[in-house]
Amino acid sequence: MGQSLPQSLFLLCYTVDKEKFELTNLQGRGQLLRAAALTVLTLDGLLSVEGKKVVRLPTKPPSDPFLAEVWRDVPAEKPKGWLSLVHNKAHTVEKPIREQLAAAGVVTIRRERRLGLVTVDRVTVNDPRPVLALQERVRDAVLRGPDPAAVPMEELSMAVFAAEVEVTSVFSCKERREHEQALKGLAAHFDDAVPGLRKALRDSYPSSRAVGGGWGT
Repeated sequence: MGQSLPQSLFLLCYTVDKEKFELTNLQGRGQLLRAAALTVLTLDGLLSVEGKKVVRLPTKPPSDPFLAEVWRDVPAEKPKGWLSLVHNKAHTVEKPIREQLAAAGVVTIRRERRLGLVTVDRVTVNDPRPVLALQERVRDAVLRGPDPAAVPMEELSMAVFAAEVEVTSVFSCKERREHEQALKGLAAHFDDAVPGLRKALRDSYPSSRAVGGGWGT
């Protein structure tokens, strides 16, 4: 599809048959997108993991504006814990990602009034077929039980994150239970590549779920 990892994870949360982002899949999505950006930055060598913390490396920022913004949030001198980087600005990330997708013609954003009082943005995917294909690739990374080392890192990351944040457009609760061992294998492989980040996402998510969190549409 040619999207960045944060953009792909945004689309992964879309329920195609209902033509919308369901509320349950908005909870924790801000953290999901931040974690995706931090994953890309780490794998691309722009961040360095030091113990349970991370530091920004002295290099050229990424060309993607959203990735560059997250990169600048990471201190260049004193290492910072993953949790604050995932959680603290989670409410700010929906808008830039969906605007990138809208500019590329992938989604349409419409202003709607709910209950005659509140105006919200409704985001719909223009062509659901690539989203369905993306969801199937991510599902296959778990349901077919392949060797984690054989799964492309982008798809592995999406599968692990979707399970951690309980994205129902990808896996049902029953599927997560039935394929727990496969998910653990993928999670361990991710943790080897980006130590500590998955745990930070897992620790941040309950706070959004408890309050019905979610800053998008």
